[in-house]
Amino acid sequence: MRIAVFAGDGIGPEVTEQAVRVLEKLELPGLELVEGDVGGAAYYKHGHPLPAETLEIARSAQAILFGAVGDFSCDHLERHLRPEQAILGLRKELGLFANLRPAQVFAGLEDLTTLRPEVASKIDLLIVRELNGDVYFGEKGMRTLEDGRRQGWDMMSYAEDEVRRIAHVGFKAAMGRSKKLCSVDKANVLETSQLWRDVVIEVAKEYPEVELTHMYVDNAAMQLVKNPGQFDVIVTGNLFGDILSDQASMCVGSIGLLASASLAEGTYGLYEPIHGSAPDIAGKGLANPMATILSAAMLLRHSLGLEAEAARIEAAVAKTLADGIKGGDLGGSAGTREIGDAVLERL
Repeated sequence: MRIAVFAGDGIGPEVTEQAVRVLEKLELPGLELVEGDVGGAAYYKHGHPLPAETLEIARSAQAILFGAVGDFSCDHLERHLRPEQAILGLRKELGLFANLRPAQVFAGLEDLTTLRPEVASKIDLLIVRELNGDVYFGEKGMRTLEDGRRQGWDMMSYAEDEVRRIAHVGFKAAMGRSKKLCSVDKANVLETSQLWRDVVIEVAKEYPEVELTHMYVDNAAMQLVKNPGQFDVIVTGNLFGDILSDQASMCVGSIGLLASASLAEGTYGLYEPIHGSAPDIAGKGLANPMATILSAAMLLRHSLGLEAEAARIEAAVAKTLADGIKGGDLGGSAGTREIGDAVLERL
């Protein structure tokens, strides 16, 4: 079992270290962890945020455990050299088209959310986000209009096969949960979204057991705050999914608790916390590593088929929280290493 470990920038190395400790504690036979450079760290070392050597490590592995990328000192660089291009490049090169972001309130943390505890306690949803299309990968540029004004432009587009592929992921996920799927779009004003809705309806015929509903993205954002318990699985495009998944993270109390998986066809996947590089606290030992540890659990489940081991990790994290060991993002005082030690002890 070969896993690529790309720690990246900011707090990435700190939180990834704790997730690696957890994986090693399981003593899985044949486990091999291979490190590689990505993001700003890779740019300063190799001149590119996603060096050829790193990409080769990724291709030779069964899965990737990813930390975070982002470095303010690289903001002056041309866009293709900025740290964030590492994750976009991996998605494109490895065909990582489906992003899974679960959001659930841990017992005892209801009071930490920005929602009323009785509302937050009902959150148990999964956002399935398409990763390889939409405005992030469409044509884009800057131009000067005839009157001299500058204009930036980005093209949003989806081909029907791209929508169909992610729709199947959403429906299959719903089949394994409560058999409810909400497709989020903006079909009332966007032709891209109209195609999205049409194709999702077509795919729904293959999953008669799943209850399909549709919701405009602005209403979905409102409903995530008003009544998040109504959602089971949400499937949506790249741009809308990026926004809604971050919103969902705050509904459950902290972005430091949310893991994610980016999957290709088959079992290959990249697993990362959704919190970013947080350069303001990097190197201070303050970052909460739980999201990265939970991402490692998702890796075991989805790419290696080790459900029991994944469940063990998730139970250890839940017990750590229940015992009151929390990072600063949850109102506690435990540091990165202390949280890692606590999870290992309960594992």
